[in-house]
Amino acid sequence: MEFITLNTGAKMPLEGFGVFQIPDAEECEDVVYNAIKTGYRLLDTAAAYMNEEALGKAVARAIADGLTTREELFITTKVWVSDMKNEDTAYEAVKISLAKLNLPYVDLVLLHQPMGDYFAAYRGITKAYREGLTKAIGVANFYPAILTNFCKFVEVTPAVNQVEIHPFFVQQGAIENMKSLGVAPQAWGPLAEGKHGIFTDPELVAIGEKYGKSAAQVVLRWNAQRGVSIIPKSVHVNRMEQNIDIWDFSLTDEEMTTIAAKDLGHSEIVDHSDPNFVNFIINM
Repeated sequence: MEFITLNTGAKMPLEGFGVFQIPDAEECEDVVYNAIKTGYRLLDTAAAYMNEEALGKAVARAIADGLTTREELFITTKVWVSDMKNEDTAYEAVKISLAKLNLPYVDLVLLHQPMGDYFAAYRGITKAYREGLTKAIGVANFYPAILTNFCKFVEVTPAVNQVEIHPFFVQQGAIENMKSLGVAPQAWGPLAEGKHGIFTDPELVAIGEKYGKSAAQVVLRWNAQRGVSIIPKSVHVNRMEQNIDIWDFSLTDEEMTTIAAKDLGHSEIVDHSDPNFVNFIINM
């Protein structure tokens, strides 16, 4: 496993495990336990995923069984828009998440969307950071103009910005902007949620065959090789094992370019510029 050094000095695994869309508590607990057993040490959840408690139980089981220690894990959660009304509601949201996780601290707290009063909410998670309730703070889905303005007016520069990044939405400019601001890029949906025939794409398959890897492994390696942290998700152990098995090969510059050429220049999963989408998120 490779790591990325955050602006706090902490080291975050370049690859982790996400639990979006695993709301069933029993299933989520078993899936996370298996992920830890497979070797994942970065675990990503959120208040909106409704599975913080299950993830916390999996962590406790894994530690009790000697699979890992709390210090070896990097645990992320996120504050949802409904709790981004002001400083106090965001701060309390962190404490509620910790109670559900049954942990005294997490390693990273993100604001989940650039909506609500995100400046006030960030002051709330900054307070949590200063009190040691989280080791780092950051944001998610903050696109370049919003992130640039945001970083100019906050006391603590976000450690991470988690956004959609995959070969069909390369976001090279956004990544360069993040790095110029001292913010580490992290990709949600690094496998494009299975869209665009990503697992059977002829070019990706051909590149994978050269290394004895799958198209999915090639795509994950491509992002990691760009210095982008990735958080793939699967409920199947064999796919967990495949997804983490990307550290024994490197793509050539030509292969990196071939993969990046698939860029559509926009997302086909969500559109943060669409007022209807914004209203949907706010009203959730």
